[in-house]
Amino acid sequence: VQLQASGGGLVQAGDSLRLSCAASGRTFSYTGGWFRQAPGKEREFVSAIRSSGSSIYYADSVKGRFTISRDNAKNTVYLQMNNLKPEDTAVYYCAGKNGRIITSELGRAGAYDYWGQGTLVTVSS
Repeated sequence: VQLQASGGGLVQAGDSLRLSCAASGRTFSYTGGWFRQAPGKEREFVSAIRSSGSSIYYADSVKGRFTISRDNAKNTVYLQMNNLKPEDTAVYYCAGKNGRIITSELGRAGAYDYWGQGTLVTVSS
């Protein structure tokens, strides 16, 4: 499975962006996630969505502002980011795994098998 992330860019605080992560190859019971890494910081969990789309998880820092969704017909996971803040500036990586990840592991990068190349989001104040 290969993942292709897109949608990053330079925006002002309060603006919105939508990231996309398209998966190619054979996927089944696919769990999708987003992580981000700011300069000088470790990669951190942002959001995850289970294969059915019925279970969704967010980091506290993005709850109420970001929305994850998926279109299984297109094998694509989206991250709608609203009310962006300068502290959201980071390289955003999409991640995936065929199969279920237990809830307690969804925030762990090592639980995912596939990674996109990253897309840079820069939020100016």
